Amino acid sequence: MANPTLLILAGDGIGPEVMGQVKRVIGWFGDKRGLAFDVSEDLVGGAAYDAHGTPLHDDTMAKALAADAVLLGAVGGPKYDDLDFSVKPERGLLRLRKEMDLFSNLRPAQCFDALADFSSLKKDIVAGLDIMIVRELTSGVYFGEPRGIFEEGNERVGINTQRYTEGEIDRVARSAFELARRRNKKVCSMEKANVMESGILWREVVQKVRDADYPDIDLSHMYADNGAMQLVRAPKQFDVILTDNLFGDILSDCAAMLTGSLGMLPSASLGAPTDAGRPRALYEPVHGSAPDIAGQGKANPIACFLSFAMALRYSFDQGDEAARLEAAIEQVLADGARTADLMGEEGGTPISTTDMGDAILNALDASL
Repeated sequence: MANPTLLILAGDGIGPEVMGQVKRVIGWFGDKRGLAFDVSEDLVGGAAYDAHGTPLHDDTMAKALAADAVLLGAVGGPKYDDLDFSVKPERGLLRLRKEMDLFSNLRPAQCFDALADFSSLKKDIVAGLDIMIVRELTSGVYFGEPRGIFEEGNERVGINTQRYTEGEIDRVARSAFELARRRNKKVCSMEKANVMESGILWREVVQKVRDADYPDIDLSHMYADNGAMQLVRAPKQFDVILTDNLFGDILSDCAAMLTGSLGMLPSASLGAPTDAGRPRALYEPVHGSAPDIAGQGKANPIACFLSFAMALRYSFDQGDEAARLEAAIEQVLADGARTADLMGEEGGTPISTTDMGDAILNALDASL
């Protein structure tokens, strides 16, 4: 049988540096675990603009639609700040999400024990934290019409419309319930049904989907403002959090800070299954292009490693191998390896991006 296909779009800033280390790990799984991928590479963001005058070439878009999964590094940088909005690097990422119809955004917040002191919360509150936020990504207030700034009487008014269809809620709810079945079978759905009709519909549809097809899942409902408070009060009460585009944007950033470093956070954006049975999928770290440290060997590649682990788990049904990579990362951190972003008040000498890659490959070797 043909190997699964993986399209790598390293992008801008530190993207190529962290992706270079991930390619080493991908090679390790092929050499040592017989898990080979047909890997291709292309350009996105500013790199694509420099080469083609567009942040995503049509040929690259076609490759993304044909691939079993896309692994993206980062896009953007000050070099492109003055470009027209239509060709800014971020438009390439948005086009990928739109044309691949990636409606379910998975944002894990996992706190490795070795880094629990980095969180802004007390260690006992975050140690061992492992939650997943499922955010609807392609509808809601960011896309609803009408929208814009209009003249009304003698003043201007800004309008954004929160809009969801039953079908849009149904499919992201199913994504969350399927994910919960791989975890602890517990979902908390967050909205504002007390003041928003879209929240009422959201709650009704999520409950209906659960009752009809996922009776094994423990479903609870919570107002999103209370959810934000609970995330910083007692985050380990949650397993999977399901929420809409706006609240997911806010809650996932709140949860991100529980872990202590953006350099540790992966993400996945999933769509409907293709004919091959896999969902269309884009995996990326959430740390951005970090142009201030690009090319200096200071970038932390762990978020990109963890993004590849998510691809192993959710696109390729290789949960055991994903766990192997995650355990290797945890071991390296427990042994004290730190890139510059993970240096605490105790000081010390940070290791380079390549050194972190070396350490994780050595830990993978030791796992055999």
